[in-house]
Amino acid sequence: MTTVAALLSESGHADAPLLLAHVLERDRSWLIAHGDDRPRECDAQRFRSLLQRRRDGVPVAYLIGSAGFYGRDFLVNQHVLVPRPETEHLVDEALGFITGAMRVLDVGTGCGAIACTIAAVTGATVDATDVSTAALEVAQANARRLRVADRCKFYIGDLARPVAGKRYDVIIANLPYIPSADLPRPPDPASFEPRLALDGGPDGLALYRKLMRDLADLVEPGGIVLLEAAPPTIEELTALLRTALPNFAISVGSDYAGLARYVKASSKRSSGPRTRTRASEATRSHGWRERR
Repeated sequence: MTTVAALLSESGHADAPLLLAHVLERDRSWLIAHGDDRPRECDAQRFRSLLQRRRDGVPVAYLIGSAGFYGRDFLVNQHVLVPRPETEHLVDEALGFITGAMRVLDVGTGCGAIACTIAAVTGATVDATDVSTAALEVAQANARRLRVADRCKFYIGDLARPVAGKRYDVIIANLPYIPSADLPRPPDPASFEPRLALDGGPDGLALYRKLMRDLADLVEPGGIVLLEAAPPTIEELTALLRTALPNFAISVGSDYAGLARYVKASSKRSSGPRTRTRASEATRSHGWRERR
């Protein structure tokens, strides 16, 4: 039987400690303190199997079944996109704006990271939509785990159609925005994520163009709209948003790398954002490569 230290040494992979800690149901500090311990052979084999899948490109979040976002762990699987640290900026903006029991709409919620985080931190009620039933099952599980299911309601359907007729103080969307021709291929970890959550059409903005038709009827006077996209598409997305909401002030925000990452529409009747909440430093280490 091999030891913990030997398993880590033979692996030679940066994610090996995380995977072994997951298999042994321990934290990584335990691995350091118990290097001479001898795991069961079945655990050693499971670790080696996960490690090979990681070498093949499978995202580590899929292998351990969770990913960090804004200081919380979220369940993820092959039916949802792995939350990115870039998306924390949308949450920052929302938290800096929300007061009291505002109404929030998260379009294309995926695993529910945005919706559940906002519900957990504020007194807002959140509606969230997704076209994937499998994704919504994950989002609902996360809402239950974080004890926000009473203020998060999930709807199956295309973009904002399931909530037609409602209005919101905050609308957030992190829709698929990779141009179809640029979709990643193995062994890129992103290639293992659902195409439905990645493919933004010919120029990466196909779904955003559809959403624009409904925004004026969705956002409350004094509300805000926050949309994430790829840096090369931000200029066009800004123009689309300005056309959809001509009476709103439009601004562009950057990600941790200083790249233009999201567009914000603020009603000229709003008082502007309060002090923004900083995302947890611990969260950022869980993020995966930015989408092209």
